[in-house]
Amino acid sequence: MAAPLKVSVVSADREVWSGEATMVVARTVEGEMGILAGHEPVLATLATGEVRLTLPGGEKLTADASEGFLSVENDTVTIVAGRADLV
Repeated sequence: MAAPLKVSVVSADREVWSGEATMVVARTVEGEMGILAGHEPVLATLATGEVRLTLPGGEKLTADASEGFLSVENDTVTIVAGRADLV
């Protein structure tokens, strides 16, 4: 089993979801980005689209997000969006 990431998805007015995930896939202005534990630090601009989370038990969560950024550092993924909602 892959090591967990600490993930937080935040919209302009509230925290949408936080917890552990084994993988995060998000659409950025550079293209789709997949993040696993041990990923190098990165700061990217989000494009409008899905953020897909794979939880430690294999469950999948999807959020629609737009107008924000994604930050990865020390196995912590923070997604801050102007608008974000769980699908």
